[in-house]
Amino acid sequence: MRIGIVCPYSWDVPGGVQFHIRDLAEYFIRLGHEVSVLAPADDDTPLPPYVVSAGRAVPVPYNGSVARLNFGFLSAARVRRWLHEGAFDVIHIHEPTSPSLGLLACWAAQGPIVATFHTSNPRSRAMIAAYAILQAALEKISARIAVSEYARRTLVEHLGGDAVVIPNGVDVDFFAEAEPRPEWQGGTIGFIGRIDEPRKGLPVLMRALPKILAARPGTRLLVAGRGDEEEAVASLPGELRSRVEFLGMISDEDKARFLRSIDLYVAPNTGGESFGIILVEAMSAGAPVLASDLDAFAQVLDRGAAGELFPNEDADALAEAAVRLLADPARRAELRARGSAHVRRFDWSTVGADIMSVYETVTAGAAAVAADDRATGLRARLGLARD
Repeated sequence: MRIGIVCPYSWDVPGGVQFHIRDLAEYFIRLGHEVSVLAPADDDTPLPPYVVSAGRAVPVPYNGSVARLNFGFLSAARVRRWLHEGAFDVIHIHEPTSPSLGLLACWAAQGPIVATFHTSNPRSRAMIAAYAILQAALEKISARIAVSEYARRTLVEHLGGDAVVIPNGVDVDFFAEAEPRPEWQGGTIGFIGRIDEPRKGLPVLMRALPKILAARPGTRLLVAGRGDEEEAVASLPGELRSRVEFLGMISDEDKARFLRSIDLYVAPNTGGESFGIILVEAMSAGAPVLASDLDAFAQVLDRGAAGELFPNEDADALAEAAVRLLADPARRAELRARGSAHVRRFDWSTVGADIMSVYETVTAGAAAVAADDRATGLRARLGLARD
């Protein structure tokens, strides 16, 4: 099958949507399908052979963060050329309502279109205001996917219609089989995320850290992600700052090793999450998970059965739970076992098969319509009535 995938966000700034699209494309390529991904990218960005650049993106505030999007006449021309040259059997557009390539592709594409909605934002005034503009594009979509029940709810409440829920995928074995790094082991708490993006919750974890260290003085916090490291620890007493180690941006291989090495993964995110791919990666690696009780996180963690939850933005509750878990190896082992079993439903072998089923459904439907149209045209030319 010839599959065209549209990424709305800049390929050179890593994020959950980009990782999902990358892994989805590579999964289908391994199965023998022809896949092309259209994405914004700076001119000097090294791209995989299956990614086509639609030009440089610009930063735009979006869903409580800053997304790098691509929109305009030049982008529209590149979208049309990519569609023409690709002659795809199916177009898979991610975040078709964002002011970026997805919307442009939705306007320009012909044939079967599948759309995946990642955003969870129950109070999106922008989406409500833009409904009239979006409606014509959305009517062309053959099938809708939401990555979680909360992304589906956002779609239903703001745009109408419905979607099948298919979660983000993970290569579970990639994380499960990674080798731990000794220097990251031994009383370590892990955090991965953009340091200077408040909704990722690092400030909440920093507020909890003094109480954690008071009860467990040997504990270290390992932080992976980009941002201002000095500002991140500014709220900590000076004598505690050495207990925080910043690793900067790490490779996929090191992320897997990081999650295999730590004693506890903490996800203190405060909002704007529709899924929680890092929780799935942590469970895949066997890391016990402690996360804020966002609806999307609770769903990923099987309502607390596969990982523990604490009240959102409650640093004291986070500290209490972390101290308890660090002191209880048996409970952490239980969480590892439950998480490792639960996470298999997110493996690409399951998620990819579900997405391919959607592709096959819409392409079969399009073929049936085309065949009916040809038959109708032939009857008309022969002067025959429809049965």
